[in-house]
Amino acid sequence: MPPVRVERSLPEPDFVDVDGTTVATYVFGPENGSPAGDIVFCHGTPWSSAVWAEIATHLSRRYRVFLWDMPGYGQSMRSLTTDLGLPAQMRRLAALLSYWNLGRPHVVAHDIGGGVALGAHLLHSAEFASLALWDVVTLHPWGSPFFRLVAEHAEVFGRLPAELHSALVREYIAGAANHGLSPGWLDRLSRPWTTGLGQAAFYRQIAALEPAHTEPIVERLHAVRCDVAIGWGREDPWIPVEQAAGLQELLPGHAPVTIVDGAGHLTPVEAGQRVREVLDRWLPGDSSDEHLA
Repeated sequence: MPPVRVERSLPEPDFVDVDGTTVATYVFGPENGSPAGDIVFCHGTPWSSAVWAEIATHLSRRYRVFLWDMPGYGQSMRSLTTDLGLPAQMRRLAALLSYWNLGRPHVVAHDIGGGVALGAHLLHSAEFASLALWDVVTLHPWGSPFFRLVAEHAEVFGRLPAELHSALVREYIAGAANHGLSPGWLDRLSRPWTTGLGQAAFYRQIAALEPAHTEPIVERLHAVRCDVAIGWGREDPWIPVEQAAGLQELLPGHAPVTIVDGAGHLTPVEAGQRVREVLDRWLPGDSSDEHLA
């Protein structure tokens, strides 16, 4: 599998106030005709909405698409006092759906974005038309040994010299992918974390993420009120592919599972074409071959 290339960029964000916090949002859709529905994308850590740019642009031919950089990430990295824990992000997603006046959107989520989406649904009464989960943080165990080490010593890591921090971030991000990222993608995903604010924010967001925060979600997975699809990279080095079957067992019905051969944890980037094809078949509306080109 060749290194993936940066294909799409998101438009300039609109900034809205959610839960007393400034959030960068992106909303766009078909240039002609009525949209087939609404899709909300949720990113994970240490990413931003950039990981969904290619797929969101593709789906915007048929749907209105909504993306947000969670506070503490991407263009929403503006404060070192914002609560970055998963419970706060769950509340913010529910509030943002209300702000956008979305009744039952489709939701596509990756990594901790899956935990955030499930939390908004199960703990804050957000209603979804469907939910597609890719390499999501929900079941135990989650968090690599490096992740746990940083969480325990965030202040120490935050004082690393800038050059060492930059190298660490790039190596950490590169390690999520099974076949390596192109220099463009590696720069794009690591750049927000290499500023002065970004360095402190990088370690703060890791320290704020606690496996205990997903326990109430796991206890309620049987109560999910929408159809769910699951996708995973077979070579995911961060969250074992076996968790896809674990989620399927705990969710109601029999959620379809797609395992992407050769992909690691960053399936929306590493295997964007495959993820597009899966979502084209999963989501309602026209899914003719022209949309797979």
